[in-house]
This record gives sequence, structure tokens and C-alpha cells, in this order.
Amino acid sequence: MEQGSVFDRINYLRSVLNEHNYRYYVLNEPAVSDYEYDLLMQELISLEQQYPQFADPLSPSVRIGDDRNQEFIQRRHKNAMYSLGNTYSQEEVAEFDQRVRKAIGDQVEYACELKYDGAAISLTYEKGRLLYAVTRGDGITGDDVTANIKTIKSIPLVLHGTDYPDVFEIRGEIILYRTVFDQLNAERIEDGEVPFANPRNAASGTLKMQNSSLVAKRKLNCFLYNLTGFVLPAPTHSGNLEWARKAGFRIPEYTEIHTSVEGIFSFIHRWETARKKLPFDTDGVVIKVNSLDQQAELGFTAKNPRWAIAYKYPPEQAETTLLSVDFQVGRTGAITPVANLEPVFLGGTTVKRASLHNSDQIALLDLHIGDRVVIEKGGEIIPKITGVNKTRRDLFALPVVFISVCPECGTSLIRDPGEARHYCPNEDECPPQIKGRIEHFISRRAMNIDGLGQETVDQLYREGLLRRIPDLYHLTADQLIRLDRFAEKSTLNLVAAIKSSVGIPFERVLYAIGIRYVGETVAKKLARSLGSVDHIMDASREELMAVDEVGDKIADSVRHFFTMEKNRQLIKDLKQCGLQFQAEAGTQYKLNLPLSGKSVVVSGTFSQFSRDIIKELIEQNGGKNVSSVTSKTSMIIAGQNMGPEKLKKAGQYNIPLISEDEFMKMIGGDGTDTLF
Repeated sequence: MEQGSVFDRINYLRSVLNEHNYRYYVLNEPAVSDYEYDLLMQELISLEQQYPQFADPLSPSVRIGDDRNQEFIQRRHKNAMYSLGNTYSQEEVAEFDQRVRKAIGDQVEYACELKYDGAAISLTYEKGRLLYAVTRGDGITGDDVTANIKTIKSIPLVLHGTDYPDVFEIRGEIILYRTVFDQLNAERIEDGEVPFANPRNAASGTLKMQNSSLVAKRKLNCFLYNLTGFVLPAPTHSGNLEWARKAGFRIPEYTEIHTSVEGIFSFIHRWETARKKLPFDTDGVVIKVNSLDQQAELGFTAKNPRWAIAYKYPPEQAETTLLSVDFQVGRTGAITPVANLEPVFLGGTTVKRASLHNSDQIALLDLHIGDRVVIEKGGEIIPKITGVNKTRRDLFALPVVFISVCPECGTSLIRDPGEARHYCPNEDECPPQIKGRIEHFISRRAMNIDGLGQETVDQLYREGLLRRIPDLYHLTADQLIRLDRFAEKSTLNLVAAIKSSVGIPFERVLYAIGIRYVGETVAKKLARSLGSVDHIMDASREELMAVDEVGDKIADSVRHFFTMEKNRQLIKDLKQCGLQFQAEAGTQYKLNLPLSGKSVVVSGTFSQFSRDIIKELIEQNGGKNVSSVTSKTSMIIAGQNMGPEKLKKAGQYNIPLISEDEFMKMIGGDGTDTLF
């Protein structure tokens, strides 16, 4: 390869990898699989080693990925968090063993453990108590997410016993079990939000949330697998993990000690199949030299420890033919392209369809009808296409073109700036949107009308009996009994279920009517803060944003919904049907409290109360907790180590900084003078 083309290829790889790093670490929206990313990275590293004249200190090959968020306090790791060298080759595992033995001799044992697919975390304990928790960040500094970590019940806040180092760090992975992930994504889809790509990204995104009460609802878990510090309980990695288990940490039970490369391979082969039965995601095996003295002797490269390596299992992939692409319309009008495939067996099931996500993904893959495509099963809800075998493309194959009009009603599609998906704006006459809104309304988490499902809604729509939500409350037993699949008992049960649903509380009715971005939690906050649908319909943008968890996007969506006469008519019709549109006595938040109408940011650490308690006090006194500092922020409750970005914006917007004591005075408690 000529040097000019080598340089061009290196620059191309750096550009692509930087873009993938941005999507993965900043947007939490990975565009390629780990396997594809690793192949690109390995090619770049190989070329840079062959052509050192093209070295660049800013190349992604010499960086540890950076997941820091400047809204959090940045904290330096006492010991750098290195990334592990990855390989998909057992030959390279054998070469790793040879390098280790050449450096320290044949008396070596390895701790073999599973590689958990989550978000890396480092926990620091002092005198047996959790001091702080920090994300990997750039390996040197990371985000202090202590408040969020404290919500994870498998992480001890105080250690068992008294025999522990004065100060040490223990590291591991924050994970989501698959069942929790599936439930979370089902709720996001139901609320009209884009689902997470996989459990790892859901865990990472959850750690970066500014509201720890929402983090607690995500049911995160944590596996811990490494201790660092100047004085540790045991001279071996496995010994320290055993001590940590007794101290109250959740240490996985899948670690084995082996003294030969054959033993390592046995562990790798056994878990390649067995890991699929675990309730959480793993993507490989980590092999570590067990002796801490030998680890110290082997040391580190600029990026990786020399005493450990990760063997990653190749993703479950298969190659098949792309037959066609369907474009599905969701209840919010979002268009989802789905590939129809020549059936192929993959991961224990026959796959006929795969996700294509959006128009950007289709363009990135450069898909043509008839292409031989690579499909992969990962943590996604359905398989996805990850590549195209262009060497087998037919010369006359036609490219896949994203549609410009709705496939159901023919309306021109819209794509808002900053949005990944196109959508159909014809919500009044587009059949999937009409039926989708009704299905959402009757769902278990909304009105919970038993006896109605997707097939029944479709049947009633085709029969002309169900076009709008209020039509439900006018259905009669005589109308239903004449239809196929309606027996007398099921008909009477359905009519009774519809009738009894008029007693469902207002907050669930508000969620059920399907305002975009208004999920269960936001509906509850709106209902209890503003009290009635009439107040919500006529609320100003500022009034809406004064409600906890309501930001610009949600406030604008609520106002847009109620500016439309058809939606006001919907509320009027449902009122006449007897549905509840006022908060029950005792559930409505009190008005005219000390912080009513104020948007408050909490930042830093406090001596008297935890951040969660302060946030709870803000809500109890009529205020709204917000995570970001804007010109509309009323005040900042500022503690020690306040986030630097928040401090900068406070000065920029001239927002008052209120101490913990001054805050207590403000809400009627005792306190001392302000710290500022």
C-alpha cells in the first residue's frame, strides 16, 4: 500500500472511530456493534505500528473512551482506570500467556472471570464507609455519581465487620438484568420515547441522570471484581475478592483459578454456551494474573495493564438475503423501517425480520434490495443488520429508499430537527395512529380495561364502532354480541369493565390520553401539582415548567396538545362519559408554599442532609427540582464541591447561590447565615 493511501486510510479510521466514540460515550446511541468497532480499532493500531511516521497523540487508538458529563462534579481516580486489551483470537490469548511467562517465569496462576457488559464504576471506601463513586471517565478523572450509586441496593454503604483497609477502591460494572431492561424499554415505547439499544447503554444513561429518585426506579445492579489500594487484605486478586464478598460486596461466583493456557481455554469454551442462560449480558472472559506482586512486576502500557487481557466472544451473526423493507407506523406516528429477510437460523431461533432503526442507519449501511446482509443478535429487542457483503451485490440491485409519505394514509412525512425518526403528522386519519392511541388508553398501566386487546380494537375499528376514545363508552352489549368472537359472557364482562374504568384516578386518565412525552410519572406530577385538567389545559409554559420533571420539551408538548380544539373536545366528551379529571383530595400538592413556582438546582455535597432529602424538601415546599442551570433557574442550593459548569452558569445568569442553612430558613427550619 502506498504511503499516501495509508495516510488517507489512517485518517479515515480516526475520523470514523471518533464519531463512534461520540455516539457511544456522549449520545449513548451506538451506531455499530462492539465487534465492528474493535475491528476498526485493531486495523488503525496495526497501521500506526507499521507506519510510525503517521503517529498522532490525539489518535483514538491512544485514548481511553471518555464518558464524562460536565454537569457532575469531576473527581480524580486515586489509581487510573485502564481499559483492557481485547482480542477475539485464542491464539492471541496463548501469546499473552507466553509473554507473561517470559517476563515472570512459569510459576503463574490466572484468575478467569466473565466480562460483564455494563457501565464501569469505581467505589472508594474510607474506614468502612462509602466515600464516593466515580465513573470511568477518561480513566484519570470521572463523574462523581455517588447519589445515584447509593440507590443501588447491592452496593453496601457500610461494610460488614471491622477488618478492612483504611482507604481502598473497589471496581466493577453497573448492569441491568434483561427482564428489567425489557420492562424499561416497553415503558419507553409506550410513552413514545426511543428505546435503549441494549442493557449496557440503559445502565450508562441511568447513571448520568440528575434525579436519583428516578435512578432508584431503574433497579440497577452491580458486580464488583477488582480491589486497588496501597494496602489490601490479601496478596492475590482472588483472595481480595473473597475478602470483599465477606465484607458485604456482591462478588460474582463465576471466577476460576487456572495455571495453564489449556485451563483458560476450557473456561472460555464452557462459558461460551453457559453464559446465555445467565439473566444479564456478558460478552467475553477476562484473564488476570492472580498475584498482585506479579501484576506490579508486569506493569502497564499507556493504555492497558500487561497482566490482563479480555477475550471477547464473536457476536452471534449470520448472513442472509434482504428481501424487502417494511415501514411501520407507531401510535405517535413514528416510522420504523423493518427488514424482511430470507429465513436464517441464529441463536436458537429462525430470524425473518430485523430492525433498521431509521433513515440514517439505512444510509450508513448503503442497503440495496437483494443484498447479502449480516444480522446480529445482541441485547436488542429484535436482531439488527450490522453489515452488508457488497462483494455479492447484484449489479442491478436497487437501493433501499426511505419513504417520503406514510404507507398507511399517504401523508407526507416530517422529520423534526434533532430527531432521529420521521413521523406521519396525520394523527386524526392515519389508522395505526388511531388504533394505537386507543390501545394505549386501554392498556394495563393506563385505564386497564380488561377484555380489550389489539385484535379486538382492530375488529371494532373495521366494523366502524371505534374511531375515537369516547366511542368506547358508547359501546353496547347488543352491538358487540353480533360480532365474531363475542360470546354473551365475554361481551357482558367487557361492557362492565369499560363502565368501571370511569373510576380510574385522574393521574392515570391524564397518562392514558396519550400526550407525547407525558409518561406515568410526569402525568402524576402534573395531576397532583396543578390539580385538574382545566388548570393544565390553560397553564402557561412557566406554570408547567414549575412542575417537577417538566422541562422545555414536555411543557411545549402539553401546550401544543391542548391548543388543538379536537383535544379539548376529547376532554369535554370524556368528562360527559364520567371520567375523572380532578385530583383526589389528599393527593394534590399544596399551593402558595415558600418555593411555589421556583425552579431549584441542587449541587454539591451537604453536611446536614443528603441531596435526596433536600430535593424532597424542595418538592414538599412547592418547588421544582431541575437538573440543568438556565436563565429560568430561580436558585441553586449549593454545597461543597459544587459542579464547575453549574457554578460558571450561575455567574453567567446571576442566579443566587443558597447555602444549606439558608435553605432551611427559607422553608421555615433553623439555620445559620449563608455560606456565600
